[in-house]
Amino acid sequence: MAGKAKGAGIRAWLVDRALRALIGLALALPYDRRVAFAGWAMSRLVAPLAGYRARVRANLALVVPDLPEAEVRRLERQVPDNAGRALIEIYSGPDFKARVGKGPILGPGAAALQEAHETRRPVLLVTGHFGNYDAPRAALINLGYRVGGLYNPMRNRYFNAHYVHAISSIGTPVFPRGRKGLGEMIRFLRGGGMLGIVIDQHMQHGAALSFFGKTAFTALSAAELALKYDALVVPIYGIRRPDGLHFDIVAEAPIPHSDPVTMTQALNDSLERKVRAHMDQWLWIHRRWKPGRRKTGAKRKAAPTPQAD
Repeated sequence: MAGKAKGAGIRAWLVDRALRALIGLALALPYDRRVAFAGWAMSRLVAPLAGYRARVRANLALVVPDLPEAEVRRLERQVPDNAGRALIEIYSGPDFKARVGKGPILGPGAAALQEAHETRRPVLLVTGHFGNYDAPRAALINLGYRVGGLYNPMRNRYFNAHYVHAISSIGTPVFPRGRKGLGEMIRFLRGGGMLGIVIDQHMQHGAALSFFGKTAFTALSAAELALKYDALVVPIYGIRRPDGLHFDIVAEAPIPHSDPVTMTQALNDSLERKVRAHMDQWLWIHRRWKPGRRKTGAKRKAAPTPQAD
């Protein structure tokens, strides 16, 4: 007898129903109140029940053990708040794009992006779970750039169905991580598209690189794709402003082509600098460092489809 599909059981359905209800309640509010409510609900209701505060504290203790206790407590509240805001912003589609607007792209990478757009050179837009990782994609789409997104399908299949619809409302194309989306993604990139990727999740068969001074297994895929298809690799970030609603879109200078490990470590270093400058905007909730989790004797697999959201 066939087993129950992963991510499709009664528990997954109930979790999805609860999340749908919370998202639906937030979407009924005007945009500014909606974003603030989602941040409050994630920080004050969901985080304590889901153990997010304990996870934030554990990650901080691992990599910044000398952080003052008052700052740790602040981050226990503010990190989930930012995560809740980012989630409802993504579900707000057109409203979110309008709030991001057509403002200038800041930073030394802005001119390189403009030139790549005009010459149709492929670009890997590399970011992390920081600020709102979809804000750069929305901003570039607003400016008329051809930007696709690579996403990691959610384990909860019920939630995944409306999540894909949500990210598609910001812009298309979007490509699922894995064989299904690989061919279309490569054609889009080779045709001069810009592809948004996040690189800050644990990849069991990734390279053992450094992030905050600790080993963080990281996919080399963005660098490998760039070298194969002569694409620019541009670190880019949507940094939330103090009002909690607007963003500065900052593009750093393209990473020089060299070898995948060197290039990817440079991407990790770029993200670390941004996180240290805005500690409450990175997703300290997720398990970035997993020492000992790589299988004994396992070889790193070349991963042509890197982690995106």
